[in-house]
Amino acid sequence: MGTTQILFWFLSVLAILSAIMVVVSKNPVHSVLWLIIVFFAISGHYILLNAQFLAIVNLIVYAGAIMVLFLFVIMLMNLNADAEPQKNKWLKIAGVIAGGALLLVFVAALKNADLKNQIAEVNSGDIGLIHNLGIALFNDYVIPFEISSVLFLSAMVGAVVIGKKD
Repeated sequence: MGTTQILFWFLSVLAILSAIMVVVSKNPVHSVLWLIIVFFAISGHYILLNAQFLAIVNLIVYAGAIMVLFLFVIMLMNLNADAEPQKNKWLKIAGVIAGGALLLVFVAALKNADLKNQIAEVNSGDIGLIHNLGIALFNDYVIPFEISSVLFLSAMVGAVVIGKKD
């Protein structure tokens, strides 16, 4: 068993156990921290697939910015077990039925998938490298890229103008 396979299985087990802990944890702050570990494991999978840009963006955007927002919202809401409303028995039953239906849809979708003939290209090729993304972005998609940058700039100016006090 090679190093890549050991890393893959370690990251997979880490991601699955952390995802289970996200759902099982009673404390919402602990759930967010477990979710950050899930994002780190997924970024590790991206690195194994030679997609460094996706790994870095996943860490910066999701594990960084989104999780900080989640933590702020959770801390601002001041969630206590005393203030939590009691859930109705019918809501729990409806949740179990909806989750089972979603699982059934996933199983039906994957039943006909031909996964045996799909092979991921690991540690070879140049797919997913930042250099190739930059070439495609600034050669083929330079006009949409510049239009989106002007839109972001105008949104920032609008936010400053709206937020500015007289």
